[in-house]
Amino acid sequence: MAIYTVQPGDTLWKISTFSGVPQSILMQVNGLTSSALIPGLNMYIPDQTPPERYYQVKAGDSLWRISQQFSTTIQAIISANPTINPNVLAVGQRLRIPTWQKYRMQSLVFIDAFDPSPYLEILREVSSSITYLAVFTYSFNRTGTLIEVTDEEILTACRQFNIRPLMVVSNYENGTFSTQLADEGLNTSVRRTLIKNIGTAVRNKGYAGVSIDFEFVPPARRNDFTSFLRELKTELGNRILQINVHAKSSDDPTNRLTGFLDYRGIGQVVDIMAVMTIDYGYAVGPPDPIAPVWWVEQVLRYATGLVNRRKLMMAMALYGYDWIHPQTPNRIATMLPALPAQNRAISNGVRIQFDSQAQAPHYRYTSNSLQHAVWFEDVKSVKAKYELMDVYNLLGTTYWRLRFRFPQNWAFVRKNIMVVK
Repeated sequence: MAIYTVQPGDTLWKISTFSGVPQSILMQVNGLTSSALIPGLNMYIPDQTPPERYYQVKAGDSLWRISQQFSTTIQAIISANPTINPNVLAVGQRLRIPTWQKYRMQSLVFIDAFDPSPYLEILREVSSSITYLAVFTYSFNRTGTLIEVTDEEILTACRQFNIRPLMVVSNYENGTFSTQLADEGLNTSVRRTLIKNIGTAVRNKGYAGVSIDFEFVPPARRNDFTSFLRELKTELGNRILQINVHAKSSDDPTNRLTGFLDYRGIGQVVDIMAVMTIDYGYAVGPPDPIAPVWWVEQVLRYATGLVNRRKLMMAMALYGYDWIHPQTPNRIATMLPALPAQNRAISNGVRIQFDSQAQAPHYRYTSNSLQHAVWFEDVKSVKAKYELMDVYNLLGTTYWRLRFRFPQNWAFVRKNIMVVK
């Protein structure tokens, strides 16, 4: 069963009865604050069935060959894919593969260093599903001096839970990403100083490596940015150099947001490149899915054509947005963690819709005479993205961010995925 969509007339007791899962477990796994349900709610139902893998048929494949690859049986594959012709597999066809041979991935989760203490309990809960913890954020000044954060408690927790910490370095200034700071930081003399300071801090504090999160870099600094990464990797040696890049499905070197990112050149330098497949629907734009699966695949198709896919991660949002209508220049959508987004629909008694093309949940409600539109991520929408990760054989995923509770996601990961520490 795994994922069940609540139907009209369903109750928690009814779902508990036919699934055999206690109501208390259903509430805990799905983050429910009461027994109230609404139609369209996608619930994760823990069960004892094998995990599922996802596979795209290649030339020369047969069910026997695929069954051997995944240590399963031909009949299990046929049962999971009742519409296929077992004697004629089409190249490009995607199959569900029931198997105890889990998809292996690495994961990276961002944590705020500005006020980490409330989130350490969450870290304890999900630590088995985290490979890297990226501590957001170190910045720098115009001379290349690092602006550090208070991270001792976080680093202690990483050692306790066998998580590899990465020091996030960004062009973050006064609460936002600064184009001017990035521009000046890439000047030859400044960046040499910055790189030396990064290397010293990483070694002194015991970080496993660095996560670069530069945004709104002037497109004209494209080659300088790649050179910065190359020089930083030399400084770091065997330590990890990871970078977060904006999503794109083609290259426009003049684009204000993505022009500075040379996917191919960056991919040759770094150890891990995470593509930020999030915020298709964003706070100052119109209501839209956060990461429609068709768009995510466009981005992955482009990225895997330029970068070794075993270096690639795709970003996973643990949140949604709540937009108010009518939109005005002063109205910015509110970011909602996945759990509050789900529970807001329940408390307002509105049905959750699911866009089959985007593979994304959404709903509308009224508050104080204002119309609201919410798009968010739930267990069904993230499952569709894990399928893409498996099909494209990516290294793994990143999550923004730790403090956004999403128990369905972590329950799904624990059952279906082997997170490599």
